[in-house]
Amino acid sequence: MEKEMILEVRVTCREPLTVQGKNGSVVMVPFTGEASGPYFTGRVIGPGVDTQRYDKNGKGGLSARYILEGRDREGRACRVFIQNEGAPETGLRPRIVTDSPLLSPWEDAVLSATLWGAPGGVIINIYQEE
Repeated sequence: MEKEMILEVRVTCREPLTVQGKNGSVVMVPFTGEASGPYFTGRVIGPGVDTQRYDKNGKGGLSARYILEGRDREGRACRVFIQNEGAPETGLRPRIVTDSPLLSPWEDAVLSATLWGAPGGVIINIYQEE
């Protein structure tokens, strides 16, 4: 199956918040960032947050939520909400909501994402499955 990269988000992480319980732990990482791709360019507004939850055996996953504000390929101002869930070993599945008519097909598309370490944060590449 072919994939088209539709968006790259360059995340800058802030100080994480953690809590350790008897059955596991939670780490919340606020972040900012910039996004670009062939259809959209913009930035994370407010802080986004990546919530990582682990059981007492260290198994877990992540759920990141954030809103991008910018312009679509036609130059229209718009916003894109992204919820990215999963785990690196099982795959990341973004879901998108947008007010851009041009980008609205992303709301129904099958999407996947990769996560790469970068100085001070991570790079997230979002792909549309074709």
